[in-house]
Formats: sequence, C-alpha cells, structure tokens
Amino acid sequence: MKKLFRLGALLGIAAITFSSCKKDDDFNFHLPINKQIEAYVTSNTAGKLAILSMDDLYDLLTGKDATFEMKSLAPGSTDTEGVHYNKERNELIIASRGNNRVEVYQKLVNGTLELKTTSERNFTNARDVTMIGNMIIVAQQGSAANNNMNMLYAYERTPSGVRLQKTYSVDFNLWGIHGEGMDLWAVVDNTSDIVMFKDFLTNPSGMVMPTKRVTVEGIVRTHGLVYSKHDDKMILTDVAAATSDSDGAISVINNFTSVWSSVANGGTIGAGSQIRIAGPNTMLGNPVQVSYDMKKKHIYVAERANGGGRLLVFEMPTSNGDPKPAVSKNVPGASDVYVEVR
Repeated sequence: MKKLFRLGALLGIAAITFSSCKKDDDFNFHLPINKQIEAYVTSNTAGKLAILSMDDLYDLLTGKDATFEMKSLAPGSTDTEGVHYNKERNELIIASRGNNRVEVYQKLVNGTLELKTTSERNFTNARDVTMIGNMIIVAQQGSAANNNMNMLYAYERTPSGVRLQKTYSVDFNLWGIHGEGMDLWAVVDNTSDIVMFKDFLTNPSGMVMPTKRVTVEGIVRTHGLVYSKHDDKMILTDVAAATSDSDGAISVINNFTSVWSSVANGGTIGAGSQIRIAGPNTMLGNPVQVSYDMKKKHIYVAERANGGGRLLVFEMPTSNGDPKPAVSKNVPGASDVYVEVR
C-alpha cells in the first residue's frame, strides 16, 4: 500500500469566458497537451470543475510537476453530474443539473474554461453523460420534477452546436451509463443489476428495452460503471446505503466479455468472477462514479459521502481487500469523474 499524500492548497479559482452563441465551424482550438493524464471531477455543490493534471501518480505523490485546480463553470451550473472528454474535438462535455442542459467547454491556454455551446433545456435530474460516435447520451433519473420518467437523451454534436436527435424511456431507474462502440451500458439504480443495449442508437425514439440484464452478486446498489476494451475489464461501484459514508465498494470483473457471455439474460455474475475492495481503509462510502486509466492500471473514483466529497485513486487490485487509496483529494460534492490518458 502506498502512503496517503495530500497536495497543498488548491490553486486559484479561474474566471469563465462565454461564447455559446458563436459557431465553431472554423474550429481550430487544441487542448494544451502538457500532461499525459488529466482527471476531471464534477460537483453537486461547488459550481466548479476539479482538474487534476500530471504525467504519473508519482508526480502527484511527491508534489512534483502536478496541478490540482478548481475551474468555474457557467452561471447556474452549481450542480453538475456527468463529465466526458471528447478527444475528437478536444472539449469537455458536462451535464448541468442546475441548467438542465448539455454544456460544452474548452480549456484555454491561460487555464480558464470557455463555454463554447449548449443544448436546449431538455432534461431534469441528469445523472451521467457518455458518447457513442459523435452522439452525446444523457441519463435522466426519474424524479417528481420530471414525472418520474427515466430517460436517455441522444444529442448530435454538430459543427454549430448540440442538437437533440432522439429520446428514449426505460422502465428502470438510471444512474451511470457508458458507451462502448455502438452499445450502451447502464446500471439499474436501487438494484445490483447492470444492462446492455446492443446497437443502442438504431432504436427509434420511444420505449427501449435492454438487450440483456444481469445481477452482480454482492453489490447492494450499483451506481457507476466503466468498461475498458483494452484489457477487457468492467469496473462497478457499489454505494450500498446512501446514508453511510463507509460502506461503499468497487467490483472489478476481469475477462468481462467471457463472463458476460456465459451468463444468461436474467442471470447472475457470481462473486467468484469479481475482485472487490471495501472497508474503512478505502474511504469508500458513496462511490457514485468511476473512471479508469488503462495504461497505468489506476481506478479513479468520485466519492460523494466520505469527507464531503473526494477524488480517490486506487491501484488495480489483484485480490479482495481493504486497500488505502494511492491518492485522496478533497472535492466538495464530487459527483462524477472522467480520466483522459494521452
């Protein structure tokens, strides 16, 4: 286990520039590629985006040549849940719960975030965002504000903006989603289940049923998920009781393609097919979302409850246990995390 380190005070809070009405047909912006790893963490409370930049965890642990900054978002985006980095366009996509819209940002050379464009206000109670091709998918969880409708919104990212193309309703509670190829993966909130929609966007708007639904043994309440095709790993988070800041867990399923194929629709992935980490050392209470650095084999977790919100980074576990995170950074209201590895 690595000793837990903390960096010093957060760097200054940057101002934000707006240009949402400007078309970007002549798009020539490039996100500065100064570091090999950038982790982006949204917040339910801060109205800011946390950005961790480094070449390796060693940089962060030693305080050498690594930065951790909080960047301001658009007015009204005090509550955001869902972040995705679009490598093709070098931009950040955020699901704003405060503004009920997709917001697309660029990071300028001086470090500030520029709001480039937005969608219309189509959803309420967003929980996650992902991409399939050039389509942005937003998960809306049912609530009183949206007549308890669990919806998936599909937006096209065009040269001139973000345009809603399709809307889907599902018969289960949504939270985390992940696009892989043409397929969409999703957790079934308030259960221990995950689902897969094969060739998701070929479905017309309306009610859509998953191609397959499977229970994951040992999980109390699924929330976040990420799949790595590179090394065929599925990583899931378990928030367990929402009122507890110490009962969360992470499950890693190796050789996931084979495991998934071997389980029938409605079946169960057994505990023997998983590696699970949990316990007081992990600081996992409500690990709401997860991302993965497939090159360095590090798991990044947005932990919502423990300490009021943290970014936790774990080395890939090889057995069940209660390891300490290699890194813990305070992020008040942490709600989602996305890691971009160059």
